[in-house]
Amino acid sequence: MLMTDAELKPGESVLIRGIGGAVATAALQLALAIGAHTIVTGDNGERLSLALELGAGHAIDESKADFPAEVRRFTGKRGVDVVVDCLGGDGWAKSLAALARDGRLVSCGASDGAQAATDLRRIFWHHLKVFGSDLGSRDELRQVLNVMATTGVKPVIDKIYPLANAAAAHQQLVKGGHFGNIVLHIDA
Repeated sequence: MLMTDAELKPGESVLIRGIGGAVATAALQLALAIGAHTIVTGDNGERLSLALELGAGHAIDESKADFPAEVRRFTGKRGVDVVVDCLGGDGWAKSLAALARDGRLVSCGASDGAQAATDLRRIFWHHLKVFGSDLGSRDELRQVLNVMATTGVKPVIDKIYPLANAAAAHQQLVKGGHFGNIVLHIDA
């Protein structure tokens, strides 16, 4: 998502929506590892604090602030180069509004809703690029693993459940509030 689709480069700025989820947290770690300037959003103060501890440059509580306006404030009215939107929903149009001219948006989730309104004029007036992403290729996985090995980045694990408690692990995912990955452990 970040490297192949969005072509995020060192020194660029990235907004990551839905921090705390596994994908958003991994995107933060990878963006930091390559030297990007990072802004995260969420609606949970604890998750936002944890993202700042991981190294996020700024954290915006979407339940209390208009995040495109905050992004513009943090970037000197420019907007960000890349948005990673893990949520969709009503925030989709705001994700587009947070982008700088020639910005790139990568969508990888729709937990807040799949029927998002879009003003298409913003896309063509500002030369925006929009990508959908679900899983990368094996080569892209190798690239991510190489970045992790080179930089020492380790996945953030919130909780490990034994396989016998898979239902509880799923309930935790549905309930939310976790930060990073929920892992199932298979006893050998």
